[in-house]
Amino acid sequence: MNNQIPFLDLITPHLELEDEFVSVFRDALRTGRFIGGPAVEEFERDFAEFCEAKYCIGVGSGTDALRFALQAAGVKNGDIVITVPNTFIATTEAISQAGAIPEFIDINAHTYNIDIEKLKEYFETKCSIDDKTGCAINRSTNQLITAVIPVHLYGQMADMDPIMELAEKYNFIVIEDACQAHGAEYFSKKEQRWRKAGSMGIASAFSFYPGKNLGAFGEAGAVTTNDENIARTIRMLRDHGQPKKYFHDIEGYNGRLDAIQAGILSIKLRHLQKWNEKRRTSAYQYNDLLKQIDGIISPYEPEWSKAVYHLYVIRTQKRDELQEFLLKNNIFTGLHYPVPLHLQKAYEGFRQKNGSFPVSEKAASEIISLPMYPGLTEEQQTKVAQTIKEWVTQKA
Repeated sequence: MNNQIPFLDLITPHLELEDEFVSVFRDALRTGRFIGGPAVEEFERDFAEFCEAKYCIGVGSGTDALRFALQAAGVKNGDIVITVPNTFIATTEAISQAGAIPEFIDINAHTYNIDIEKLKEYFETKCSIDDKTGCAINRSTNQLITAVIPVHLYGQMADMDPIMELAEKYNFIVIEDACQAHGAEYFSKKEQRWRKAGSMGIASAFSFYPGKNLGAFGEAGAVTTNDENIARTIRMLRDHGQPKKYFHDIEGYNGRLDAIQAGILSIKLRHLQKWNEKRRTSAYQYNDLLKQIDGIISPYEPEWSKAVYHLYVIRTQKRDELQEFLLKNNIFTGLHYPVPLHLQKAYEGFRQKNGSFPVSEKAASEIISLPMYPGLTEEQQTKVAQTIKEWVTQKA
């Protein structure tokens, strides 16, 4: 229906670049280069430059990127890796598949990213320092905490300066989950400059799932890093442990970025800054439209953040009723995410219950993602806001 407002529009921007995209497929057909090759190398070079990192290694998905980053950075079986419970399960899948154990820290109620004070409290109250490694050890399990994965959720970076300070103090590595944060920026007070997502941790993981700000035509991902050894190891991990064909230094995976996806991503990368600015403009428009509506909490963007609004997430009580009302009015929305990871069946063995991470749990019951994409019009946003106001008025 013409009056529908989709949650995401994956058709219009692609049609506008159709001829360029078709040329990628034509080149692959004519050259027979489907895996690796110049197209992948070009994208890796350009995306590394975009992220202000030395290296980019294209891989098969964001999940591959997270797992390979952990393995290449030296996380070992039985290590603890800290992250948040309100993220997509790929974050913790990668931790578990790398042989480590996920440990959750609750989120900040305003940014939805890792709560810095709770992270400090964890190290101060639950850990001791290992004399041999200088790493923190969880006192109750006697396991090393070797990594923290801050998730840059919804397109906004976590507060990185204090995380990096804690990393230096407790000798853990930081791996950015930047799967939703292509182009997001953080102002480092320590360095007195803006830093890009993908440039601050020892390694960073990106997803190019089609719905992301920079999306492929299928599954794809990448790791960025400034560490040459990590880059070299990930290149082997993605290709069955091969530094060169049929010579296997380690056991690896089939996790390569194919040439067609790389070609598509290279084309779209040239437009990403413009698309991100359109998302930011739409976010501010939503803020203005929603600020006078009682019971609606809009996203919070700290002064140190330049978010790229992969998702525009509001909060309200009786969220499910609002979502149903919007759908009846042909407005499509999403929930990111309705059940925190510690309450998922997959992690019931952790024996964490309701109340373990109250901020994440409350947010999960109240958040709703509104339509957000570069082609979203002011008229569409006005209709969304008016419909929300109508629902609030009816409930008053």
